[in-house]
Amino acid sequence: MASEKVETVIAGNYVEMEREEDDRTGKGTSKFSKMFWHGGSVYDAWFSCASNQVAQVLLTLPYSFSQLGMLSGILFQLFYGLMGSWTAYLISVLYVEYRTRKEREKVDFRNHVIQWFEVLDGLLGKHWRNAGLFFNCTFLLFGSVIQLIACASNIYYINDNLDKRTWTYIFGACCATTVFIPSFHNYRIWSFLGLMMTTFTAWYLTIASLVHGQVEGVKHSGPAKMVLYFTGATNILYTFGGHAVTVEIMHAMWKPQKFKLIYLVATLYVLTLTLPSASAVYWAFGDMLLTHSNAFSLLPRSSFRDVAIILMLIHQFITFGFACTPLYFVWEKAIGMHGSKSVFKRALARLPVVVPIWFLAIIFPFFGPINSTVGSLLVSFTVYIIPALAHMLTFAPPSARENAVERPPPFLGGWAGMYSMNFFVVVWVLVVGFGFGGWASMLNFIQQVHTFGLFTKCYQCPPHKAA
Repeated sequence: MASEKVETVIAGNYVEMEREEDDRTGKGTSKFSKMFWHGGSVYDAWFSCASNQVAQVLLTLPYSFSQLGMLSGILFQLFYGLMGSWTAYLISVLYVEYRTRKEREKVDFRNHVIQWFEVLDGLLGKHWRNAGLFFNCTFLLFGSVIQLIACASNIYYINDNLDKRTWTYIFGACCATTVFIPSFHNYRIWSFLGLMMTTFTAWYLTIASLVHGQVEGVKHSGPAKMVLYFTGATNILYTFGGHAVTVEIMHAMWKPQKFKLIYLVATLYVLTLTLPSASAVYWAFGDMLLTHSNAFSLLPRSSFRDVAIILMLIHQFITFGFACTPLYFVWEKAIGMHGSKSVFKRALARLPVVVPIWFLAIIFPFFGPINSTVGSLLVSFTVYIIPALAHMLTFAPPSARENAVERPPPFLGGWAGMYSMNFFVVVWVLVVGFGFGGWASMLNFIQQVHTFGLFTKCYQCPPHKAA
């Protein structure tokens, strides 16, 4: 009993450090700031995880259903939702393991945000660090690109006086203001509002589609082609692979070890939004969605649709910040600015990160197909394969398993069950997600380039409105 108590204190000592630091910084701050700005509770983490999953991808899931068919669309959402929750749990276990080991070495993280590549470095060495850094940063880079593309695509359905490329220029400038948000501690009000906005949009899509009814001669021919089938499946893989920022969200928590089930609960809530909306829109419009990857493009204009679009635009701004903030941290560390306490200096230092994102959004404005491509080539490794492999290798030595801070859940049957789950994730995602998904997504993406060209002004715009 005594040894267990000592281990608990050692494993949890960073919690007290976080609380002491929070108390010191909190004394000089207003109640308003504490309520809306500086968050670190379990609820803050839940809102961050949930709102980070369902931004613009909500609008492309009906497109995925048209490629997959209704049954496969529903099953893949449930399957990848559970798989994403599992690998988010693995990431949280590895974070706690890494941080506990470092705390035992008296390392102080009060002015340093731990990131995924640092966890890999501390547990498995520099080669794993480099792989994690490459895949994570590239994924977050294109995740930010997707948010800009989505902003331009959505606003066009309210104001088509400007083409989508021009709207991308405008929203690129707007999203650049996220450089002033210091860390995930400061997303408390934003993540709450973001999830409320997405909830409204999801139920608008559901109700509006049911009220509209099925279009005349509607067809539901999916799945029709293997290329489309695996492209749609990979978009759903991307949907529930939004936990590339798990470590940063955990680090912003006052008690990171309480993260365990947060992502699963967030996923269950997200499914209550994505399943009804995608099913209803696909039921109403069927195969028309194959050439309309944005669900807003098929629904008739109304005040409710305009409100949903505006709310999604705000949420996409928030999600852009979620995806970009870890990139800001990496860049700050590279140029030696991460320890600066000046928000303004750090904001100026972060601006170069936004430029390539802006540029890529203008080159590849393919709303929908780019999600699947990013999902197959980047998400598959970043948040599925690498965490599962890293967990298996970290706890391969008997001593590591014996001294593990977080032990396997009892229902799995110990370490053997844990390894079986991880092995299944690696093989499935490598073969189906990266293999078949990568093949299908790249073919679809190349087809979009041939059809519309790079730097296209108005992707999938009605002919009479394209400039």
